[in-house]
Amino acid sequence: MATMKLKKLQYELEDIETFENPKIELEQYTTSSHIAACILHTAQFVYDDIKDKMVADLGCGSGVLCIGAALLNAKLCTGFDIDPSAIKLSVENAADRNVSERCEFVLCDVKTIYTSIKSKSFDTVIMNPPFGTRLKGADLIFLKMALNLATKAVYSLHKTSTRKYVMDTAKRMGVYSKVIAELRFDLPASYKFHKKDSLDVQVDLIRFVLPGEEQ
Repeated sequence: MATMKLKKLQYELEDIETFENPKIELEQYTTSSHIAACILHTAQFVYDDIKDKMVADLGCGSGVLCIGAALLNAKLCTGFDIDPSAIKLSVENAADRNVSERCEFVLCDVKTIYTSIKSKSFDTVIMNPPFGTRLKGADLIFLKMALNLATKAVYSLHKTSTRKYVMDTAKRMGVYSKVIAELRFDLPASYKFHKKDSLDVQVDLIRFVLPGEEQ
């Protein structure tokens, strides 16, 4: 596969339909085309973790990460979300990008995903989990579920302010972790309680490597 340039991938992911009425309790913030492209481009062209791989996204939202992975020739991309409207949106977005044959979307509570999905069912998990601002610890719940599903690596966004705690948690689980990018997550004023038009949040893209895999 020829290398798809980052700008080309970002262009392909622009204008994906997002939530009209995001649910604050689920921390439904849209992953921008720029951030999604950065994550996916790094995962494939630095670490070879997407092409011909089984890829999952926990809390898939609008499906942008699954769609991007499909555009990079993942074998199959599966998105999981507890919100039926998110699943419907993801299905429609995948169809609009002509990648439906490489994408599937499952209505599922990520916190109990282990009851319905076998462990180690995917090579790679790529996700933008809740930051845990509404439900404390939600980010680590997602991370633990992702590490249970992946055989090779997990790529996950976490607030920079939680870096030490997240990486210490991974170490206790016997998982190698590395911050591979520092990004600014632009949170638009999606909810009534937001007083500013947008808020920049410093986030880390962390790659977690399962035991036995090359670092």
